[in-house]
Amino acid sequence: MKVILFGATGMVGRGVLRECLRDAVVESVLVIGRTTVGVTHPKLREIVRADLTDLDGLEGELSGYDACFFCLGVSSAGMKEAAYREVTYDLTLSVARTLAASSPGLAFCYVSGQGTDSSARGRVMWARVKGETENALLALDGVDAYMFRPGLIQPLHGITSKTRIYRLVYAATGRLLPLLRKLAPRWITTTEQVGLAMVAVARGESGVRVLETEEINRLAGA
Repeated sequence: MKVILFGATGMVGRGVLRECLRDAVVESVLVIGRTTVGVTHPKLREIVRADLTDLDGLEGELSGYDACFFCLGVSSAGMKEAAYREVTYDLTLSVARTLAASSPGLAFCYVSGQGTDSSARGRVMWARVKGETENALLALDGVDAYMFRPGLIQPLHGITSKTRIYRLVYAATGRLLPLLRKLAPRWITTTEQVGLAMVAVARGESGVRVLETEEINRLAGA
């Protein structure tokens, strides 16, 4: 299986990259991002692109792939809706449309979030924009789209969040999270489990298109 990964420098993306490189089923990983991930591996290749909305000229590089794991995103804290929409909706759909043409039929796994508003009409800005993004991906011809809606994600294996408030939360609850995961599997997952679940989805092991935390953990074998 050949995989394209966006957002590999973020917390979730790093976890997904780790599991892809560890999985024997994944034969190659192409990381596309604005900066290098700083990882060397025989299965890994990188393309650094300043503007990810412009993938012109890469059509040949993007053909023949089985899956795209789209882990790129930003926190909505302090952002205006227009700016948040540019990253969350416009960029995601631009990439998905390019891949639908270059590698038709690939599995497109999109990291959304627990509480996403499928009606795309609610009051919560981030949930509304995420919902609109999910709906557009699910309706897009040329890709088999899957929505990942994790709740709290515990970073493992030395991975940390880029967002300061999240780092503080993880630092304060770190020792409790393994226990909380057992008590509340519907709400808490890990970077490892998200990565394992994405690989499982790309192998065709999910019967649903929208995966809440409990289904993510189930696919990961938790």
